[in-house]
Amino acid sequence: MSPRPVRVVVTGHDPQGVAFIQSDGPAGRVFDKLGQEGLVFHEIWNTPQTPVLIDKAGGQPPEDKLALAPPKGGARIRVLDIPPDDPAVVLDEVFEAIDAADNYKGATSDRHASFHRTETLDYGIVLEGELVLIMDEGEATVRAGDIVVQRGTNHGWANRTDKNCRIAFILIDGQYTDGLEG
Repeated sequence: MSPRPVRVVVTGHDPQGVAFIQSDGPAGRVFDKLGQEGLVFHEIWNTPQTPVLIDKAGGQPPEDKLALAPPKGGARIRVLDIPPDDPAVVLDEVFEAIDAADNYKGATSDRHASFHRTETLDYGIVLEGELVLIMDEGEATVRAGDIVVQRGTNHGWANRTDKNCRIAFILIDGQYTDGLEG
């Protein structure tokens, strides 16, 4: 079963500077062959820098592959469909598919197979379903309407239900300080 599309409305400016709807339709980049049945990345938009340059051309910078983290100095928004946990899935293949093998810690973690870390500030907004956010110490169950502010920490996501969870993530490139680099 293919995932329900994510609608993306993008605004822009015409050559005279008049605001208009530039595009309205499903996310243009959808990745669902990542090594885990039901895991889908709906890539919405990325920016290669902040502050973001707002110009009349207004297109999204092209990307040649799927990447977990945003561009260096930039930001990314995506919607993820996360299926129920399946112990048979080998997540190192998933992290390889999303260009994040270096971020993956699940193979050596006793907390959860999805454990990873990115040098980013992430806002996660649960749209439907529920997930368990697992940390080095402790965990929290988040449901539709809940928001997670994830600050470059080791973490994993567990879907302990029998239904997919849909969550939106805004990822902003960050920089570790105070000895957090390692």
